Amino acid sequence: MRIAAASRFAALGIVLALVAGCAKRGDIDASGQGIIQFRTSCPVVGVPAHTGDMTIFDPPANRDAAAVDVVANLTDVRSTCVTQGDQIQTQVTYTVNALRRDGTGAREVILPVFTTVVRGGTNVVAKRIASVRLSFADGSLRAHATGSASSSIDRAQATLPDDIQRRITRPRKSGDADAALDPLAQPEVRAAIQRTSFELLVGFNLTSDQLRYNITR
Repeated sequence: MRIAAASRFAALGIVLALVAGCAKRGDIDASGQGIIQFRTSCPVVGVPAHTGDMTIFDPPANRDAAAVDVVANLTDVRSTCVTQGDQIQTQVTYTVNALRRDGTGAREVILPVFTTVVRGGTNVVAKRIASVRLSFADGSLRAHATGSASSSIDRAQATLPDDIQRRITRPRKSGDADAALDPLAQPEVRAAIQRTSFELLVGFNLTSDQLRYNITR
């Protein structure tokens, strides 16, 4: 899959949320200081829609159920994020589970997996392709493998300007004139969040035919 194809994920409505935190935005601060606003500089990690499954057909042009050779799914995506100097380092691990039609003989299947860093929901700033090797034992219909990926993001690019941070995190008490106004609804705040928001997306590097099959099946 070309980088341009990855950038179309946003058009398919698969870009994940830009704001995340341990508590929900808008929660009441237990100390009585107002409403809590949270945001993290770590990239949102996820699997774009329609890229978490891969189906291999034999013969390749046949789309009948009887022609399904191998079905694989990417799952159990986990991530850790730490700041090291001026970089935000994210590590991701995942599992690929596969099922084949015929268990006769030992077999290896190699599947391509992409890792893409997206900024602002549409701008692909990095992409890598890795291979996951699945080993089917003789007589076994199932196999699984694990994979990993990483990203490094400039901390300054993922950090909101101070004035925007103050607008988001300023405690808002009940009775204040703007207590019911969400600062994230302000156009300049939303634009700043988009510019400083990153995603680390992981999925199977599908051909156009494979992606079409996943979308339309």
